[in-house]
Amino acid sequence: MGVKSEDEMLEGGTTCSGDGERVALKRKITLQNGVAIIVGTIIGSGIFVSPTGVFKETKSVGVSLIVWLLSGVFSMLGALCYAELGTCITRSGGDYAYIMEAFGPLSAFLQLWVSLVVLRPTTQAIVALTFAQYAAKPFFLDCHTPENAVRLLAAVCLCLLTAVNCISVRWAMRIQGVFTAAKLLALVAIVIAGIVHISGGNTSYFNEPFEGDYSAGSIAVAFYSGLFAFGGWNFLNFVTEELQDPYRNLPRAIWIAMPIVTLIYFTANLAYFAVVSGDEMLASPAVAVTFGNKMFGTLRWAVPVFVALSTFGGVNGILFTSARLFLAGAQEGHLPPFFSFIHIRKFTPVPSLLFTCLMSLVMLCSSDVFQLINYFSLVLWLSVAASIVGLLYLRYSRPDMPRPIRVHLALPISFLLCCLFLVSIPAIAEPINTVIGLGITLTGVPVYYIFIKSKNKSETYGRVLNNITSALQTLLEVVSPEEEERLLGPTKT
Repeated sequence: MGVKSEDEMLEGGTTCSGDGERVALKRKITLQNGVAIIVGTIIGSGIFVSPTGVFKETKSVGVSLIVWLLSGVFSMLGALCYAELGTCITRSGGDYAYIMEAFGPLSAFLQLWVSLVVLRPTTQAIVALTFAQYAAKPFFLDCHTPENAVRLLAAVCLCLLTAVNCISVRWAMRIQGVFTAAKLLALVAIVIAGIVHISGGNTSYFNEPFEGDYSAGSIAVAFYSGLFAFGGWNFLNFVTEELQDPYRNLPRAIWIAMPIVTLIYFTANLAYFAVVSGDEMLASPAVAVTFGNKMFGTLRWAVPVFVALSTFGGVNGILFTSARLFLAGAQEGHLPPFFSFIHIRKFTPVPSLLFTCLMSLVMLCSSDVFQLINYFSLVLWLSVAASIVGLLYLRYSRPDMPRPIRVHLALPISFLLCCLFLVSIPAIAEPINTVIGLGITLTGVPVYYIFIKSKNKSETYGRVLNNITSALQTLLEVVSPEEEERLLGPTKT
């Protein structure tokens, strides 16, 4: 077999170089790249949809702005704690790897389980619905966008991008790059327009900023929407192995990126509140469109277009990373083997991509993105809290474990207390959501013992799984990386 092209080697990830040396991850991500990864990952659909969710729970301009500011500070604390986890536990998988190291396979599987059935599909559904709301808005500028049209357009978005990700990693990454620029352009336009509006003396909506209808429980729920918009602050942990001098650059990237994002989010919300009244914000799930209608005149169509482009790229990135997470879980034996299979010619994880798309389509049964955020956030912060508890437990149980980055003990304790607040207060205020979230998590326990722990003892399980695997291999033209190497052999010069 001849030497593969550079693009093929990028997409395959399991090939060898001509001299027989295995192609491994290289430390090519600089400090500047690390900052760009954090900023580009965080800024997605949240800043365009979450402002309404925050204000809905507080009815106060001042409290909403404080929630946005504290969400940024809180996310920075979490990112610094994850910097310690990411440099002492270098395995891929994020929370899954950290919980595995601290508490063993059952706890790790439960985290993977909720990621499989709740976290990843819900995230994709939220961003896809946001894309659909903004993409459809230019056709319904003066009326409400039909819910079925939003769902259908979101489903088309998910299916189209899943197909692209199945066909080519290269094309998926090109889409990601192009659409990232759109989100930055949209936010810059909003911030500049808002600053100009405020400079003209238009500050009437800031009168009595702390008047509203809020409580401890509603503020905690408001933080769910705010922190959802900051989601991605721990993304650099997934590429620690590729970061140059990670022990210095990981915390540096966090210190640079998080204030930048917090400033952008705070000023964008300041612009929203200067232009859009409270009643208008509550009536609009697409607050940036309402802002554009009032500020940009005949160019008002540009805001939903740019935001739709931004969220379209966000769906693409989530699909890409979700498939790799499930592939890693399959390689650990916590998911069926076919989740780790790749296409024999395209070198993409087709089964994982199709499954995450299917689960996301199920989530589209609800078009209420704020309800989805509440379901998503409870389980997410339980997972994050478990990782921080793991950090503290490893400090106690394995004090001699190498820790190139060691944050002050006050940071993880403070962050954990905030996580517990985010989980406990809404649990009291909205017990139904809590019961649903915990119930979904606990359903992973029987799944683990029946299908994971005892799978070697069940001939029926093995036979059924083998039949399903064989059928999928034939239908999707996929093989495991080990089988690919056995069939094709190492590349030669």
